[in-house]
Amino acid sequence: MAILENELKAKHKAEQTTTFESGNEMAAMAAAQINYHIMGYFPITPSTEVAQYLDQMKARGEHDIKLIAADGEHGSAGICYGAAATGARVFNATSANGFMYMLEQLPVQSGTRFPMVLNLVTRAISGPLDIRGDHSDLYFALNTGWVILTARTPQAVYDMNIMALKIAEHSKVRLPVIVAYDGFWTSHQKRRVDYFTDRSIVQEFVGECPREYNFANDPKNPVTIGAHMDGPNLMNNHYQQSQAMYAAGEVFQEVAAEYAKISGREYPVLDLYGMEDAEVALFLLNSAAESAKDAVDKLRAQGIKAGVISPNILRPFLAKEICEALKNVKGLLVGERADSYGANGANLTHEIKSALQSDEHNNTIVLSRVFGLGGTDFYEDDAHEFFKLAIDAIQKGYAEKPFDYYGVVPGELDKVQKPVIVPQHRDVYKSGLIAVTQDEESGKLKVKIPPLRALTEKPKRLASGHGACPGCGIFGGLEMFFKGIEGDIVVLYQTGCAYVTTTAYPYTSHKQTMIHNLFQNGAATLSGTVEAFLEMKRRGEIQVSDDATFIMITGDGGMDIGMGSAIGTALRGHNLIMLEYDNEGYMNTGSQMSYSTPFGHMTSTSNVGRTQKGKAFHHKDTAQIMAATNIPYVFTGTEALPQDLVKKAAKAQWYAQNVGPVYGKILIACPLNWKSDDRYGEVIIGAAVNSCFFPLYEVDQGETTITYDPEAKKKRIPVADWLKYMGKTKHLLKEENKEMLDTFEAEVERRWNILKAKHENPLL
Repeated sequence: MAILENELKAKHKAEQTTTFESGNEMAAMAAAQINYHIMGYFPITPSTEVAQYLDQMKARGEHDIKLIAADGEHGSAGICYGAAATGARVFNATSANGFMYMLEQLPVQSGTRFPMVLNLVTRAISGPLDIRGDHSDLYFALNTGWVILTARTPQAVYDMNIMALKIAEHSKVRLPVIVAYDGFWTSHQKRRVDYFTDRSIVQEFVGECPREYNFANDPKNPVTIGAHMDGPNLMNNHYQQSQAMYAAGEVFQEVAAEYAKISGREYPVLDLYGMEDAEVALFLLNSAAESAKDAVDKLRAQGIKAGVISPNILRPFLAKEICEALKNVKGLLVGERADSYGANGANLTHEIKSALQSDEHNNTIVLSRVFGLGGTDFYEDDAHEFFKLAIDAIQKGYAEKPFDYYGVVPGELDKVQKPVIVPQHRDVYKSGLIAVTQDEESGKLKVKIPPLRALTEKPKRLASGHGACPGCGIFGGLEMFFKGIEGDIVVLYQTGCAYVTTTAYPYTSHKQTMIHNLFQNGAATLSGTVEAFLEMKRRGEIQVSDDATFIMITGDGGMDIGMGSAIGTALRGHNLIMLEYDNEGYMNTGSQMSYSTPFGHMTSTSNVGRTQKGKAFHHKDTAQIMAATNIPYVFTGTEALPQDLVKKAAKAQWYAQNVGPVYGKILIACPLNWKSDDRYGEVIIGAAVNSCFFPLYEVDQGETTITYDPEAKKKRIPVADWLKYMGKTKHLLKEENKEMLDTFEAEVERRWNILKAKHENPLL
């Protein structure tokens, strides 16, 4: 009978193409073949590639998905929910802290029963920051009400992305679905994959987009979505959602059986390897299960009945099937790449124990080990160690240590690292050469700085040894700004190149106090630091002779996801400086488009091709947005005009210490992602200023002053003369794209004229 079934499958199997690709590439391939309506996204490693691949395909005209770059993951989740509520087919991909940032939105979508597919490329959650893979983000997904599929290989990523949509839209389910796969293992490692040659096979399989739900897409048939509920109604709502979740387990099996007929690949609810008569087993998610299979083969060659269980579907949790798989198992070790702190085992351990407790015939000894956090590799030898622990428990008749961490390395006191740099503070950074005074009548500041060479004796705030790319403008720009700051500083770096290249535990390039927090909360975090410092000083709990200057450093797109925090900090009036280094993109994740990316510029998510020519909208004017909050001082600056920048830094410090918040924006070069010569960083930045794309000005107590006027100095150049230095803009200089260049130049001119009007009229 089995042979006949295989022959039947072979007759129905659709034509497929064999390739050698990664999980991220295959997630994008599945999405493109389905041809979703909308993808709302925000870049975060290691899921970013999914959007990048889709944007490349879009530029080549290979799909019609509307790709919407959000202002952060919370925004991307909102975009997806709004699109799903309108009846569109919706797709997204994220990881780690990005998933956490959108977490609030996820139960809203599942609770109102709108399908979509989200690829969760699993990664360690901060803090401390680690961009490699574990399952700490996935475990937060367990209670969101989303169906969760787990994919061990790039092939499974492709297949499950196709099955996921069909499951999500099934009339018995109507829930959003997560496809989870391991970051940097499955996401980036290339393996042999088969995909359907003809996308119509995929589209026929998933079927037509459902139209019978109550979607917000027909004004003639109005609906109310998300009305608040009282207790009894909410109980009923959640009961229905719960029933739909359990139904998803049955639907998964139906969809998987249907998919096997066209693909030849089977996905049972549990991937069972050697479990037919296993007496000792491991329960592992995703890629670790693949590594453990080699250990099973060797143990069975020694006569040990070993096996591995790995679920293909994690929500709903199929307790009955797990009990059946463990009916002969005497010892089971559950390996988990996350912990439920203080619970004596992570989530899956307790769910498995709960399932086994309901089986009166099962006497399996269960051990739990947390392993592989932060991307720690898991090899066949590690699987052997797990099996040894389980075998030892079987021999003893109990688990001597039911829960523990595996792979922890104890420290040795005699090897404690000593500081390489002697701490530097106040006096070495106080030159006494900078004078800032306030005019009694006008209230305006007067700044006197010495020749720049006189300030070279002030030591750098950052030590050598950081990992920045050759030609990176961040540190030249920051150090020039710091020359104008006298005395001690306390600096908070949001996630970005300036942070990740200067602090890799146990090393740091920072000579003074540095705090890190995530993109979306840097300004708020530093405002808490400032207020705590001032309050503790007021109470006499800390003794300082001179106040430090508190500075937040943001960049690499940090004023997209962090804009709300910055505006809130400005409105509250804290004594600090917010300094943005603008490199025109999300550079720390590989040059994705940000809202600071100029019009028409090419990034990895605003590609240039047959159907699109770079970024489709103009850049965000952060300095003007912050000036609208009416804070005491806003400025722009650049290393290309160092005296101007140092003067503004000195004014910024005075205002931050005596009046209130300051916002500064400095343009810096990124040769790697701008596709420019390392040598020309300062030249390119200078050209950006002289073309009036990046004008230098300050807004001092509400009055705008242009501090460098290239027109008055007869140094103004066309925008094209700036663009010619960079590979990311060479397409704009071609004749066929002249209309785009004209549009860009017109916007630069419009903003410059507005700025000149403000310069000439203090009331504007």
